[in-house]
Amino acid sequence: MAGKRRHSRSAHSAADGRIRLLHVVLVLAFVVVVGKAFALTASSSGLSSVAQRQTQRSVALPAHRGDIVDRSGTQLAVGKEQQTVWATPHQLTDPRGAARQLAKVLHVSRTKLEKAFLQHDSWYACVARQVDPALAKKALDLKIVGVGSSPEEKRFYPLKTLAAQVVGYVGTQNDKGLAGLEMQYNPALRGLPGSELVVIDAAGRVLKTERERDPQTGARVRLTIDEAIQLRAENVLSDTVRQYHAQGATAIVMDPRTGELLALANVPLVDANKWGMAKPAVERNRAITDIYEPGSTFKVITVSAALEDHLVTPKTSFVLPYQIVVDGHTFHDAEPRGTERMTVSDILSKSSNVGAAHLGTMLGKQELLRWIGKFGFGKPTGIAFPGEAAGKLPGYWANSTTATVPMGQGISVTAIQMAAAYAAVANGGVWQEPRLVAQVGDKVVAPTGQRRVISAKVATQVLSMMNDVVMEGTGTAFQIPGYTAAGKTGTAEVPDYNHGGYAPGKYVASFIGLVPAAHPKVLVMVVVDEPATSIGYFGGVVAAPAAQKIAQFVLTYLKIAP
Repeated sequence: MAGKRRHSRSAHSAADGRIRLLHVVLVLAFVVVVGKAFALTASSSGLSSVAQRQTQRSVALPAHRGDIVDRSGTQLAVGKEQQTVWATPHQLTDPRGAARQLAKVLHVSRTKLEKAFLQHDSWYACVARQVDPALAKKALDLKIVGVGSSPEEKRFYPLKTLAAQVVGYVGTQNDKGLAGLEMQYNPALRGLPGSELVVIDAAGRVLKTERERDPQTGARVRLTIDEAIQLRAENVLSDTVRQYHAQGATAIVMDPRTGELLALANVPLVDANKWGMAKPAVERNRAITDIYEPGSTFKVITVSAALEDHLVTPKTSFVLPYQIVVDGHTFHDAEPRGTERMTVSDILSKSSNVGAAHLGTMLGKQELLRWIGKFGFGKPTGIAFPGEAAGKLPGYWANSTTATVPMGQGISVTAIQMAAAYAAVANGGVWQEPRLVAQVGDKVVAPTGQRRVISAKVATQVLSMMNDVVMEGTGTAFQIPGYTAAGKTGTAEVPDYNHGGYAPGKYVASFIGLVPAAHPKVLVMVVVDEPATSIGYFGGVVAAPAAQKIAQFVLTYLKIAP
């Protein structure tokens, strides 16, 4: 019996051991299974994240850039609908074949596409930018898996050369103005881009689009420029440059009552759609960015100052020789003559250098500098155009400078400065900041920077003397049938900045005219750079006839009665 009990206990103990071992095995198996489950869950989460990244893409939605239009709404710069064709290289089954087909359809480099497409781990490669929508459709019709397109906009200038140096241009991204008003008003014009989330399948097909943010259209910029007047000015300048074999020319048409610029023309012309193909000097808006010595047109400033300081009246007369010597420098009038008695009015109408020098001596250095500053020379006008020059005052004031500056030599100005100064005389003595932009979006740009320069009495006197210039002086070519006109001619030597002094045989011919003479409503200024001296280079011969043609058109176009 005892033996049987010992055997039973031993069997029972063995069974318990097997049970405990089974428990351990089950626990270990459970741990392994749970661990594997956690691992699979984590792996699944990671794979899900990768899958999500592969099927979703954020696409930028370009904002429509605001138009630039003339005063009546004619479009000078607009946005043109285009497409960007792109590819996802890692989805391309035949990168070289895709490159070959796309290069043929879109007329782009096959070699560059192959290089981009062979980056197998790349998610994006630009195939072509700013593609015509019809051409982009041909590329998509190839049905290459991994190739798609997105909308974008290209800046387009419908009138090509018209006011190109004024309007300027933008970069290839269409969101950054690089010159002209495109640069000056870029923050308002560019708008704000939007974005959308695109869900695509493995073949690159769009399954769903979720808009995240709508793009905001840029503001429209309306100019004071009139397309018809601008075109006439450019055509006349082009004819003048050809006729006199000149290096270039500039014209300004302004309403002197408001400071609004109706035309701002520069020749040679440039096509705004082909910016960068011309010389940089030609692409500048030279009326605002370039300086020149004004010559005799500056005599209006000298005469106005002498009248306002009560040093003379229009009838005050002087006995003036043909030439004078000041501080060892000889100055003479343009045409040989004997000693004459001239009134102040004669000095202006006959454009006497000796007479202007005499008035400058009466004014003296300090008064000349004061009047130069009052009329706005030596500082920007504030027209809000990139690169506006301030002009250049004499760096060293010798005794002879008191004679040269009153006749318009030894001082450099911009065309817009001269136009603004003459507009002040035309506007009863009140200087106004020139205006090129009338409205930005819903905001009307109000006139600013108004100040009185000379009295209304002196302004009337000077206008009367400028009428004599046109009636019987050096500006008779500006006469317009049925209208009284006022103006002043200018002929100046061109400084030689490399060697000092003046470049032999090089001149700037200019004319500034006002119509009607008593109460001017139109100001026309023409500056011609380096006309051929063998044909003619005086302001009254070269620039005045061009100004007359422009003014005559403007008077008819604006229906200004004789």
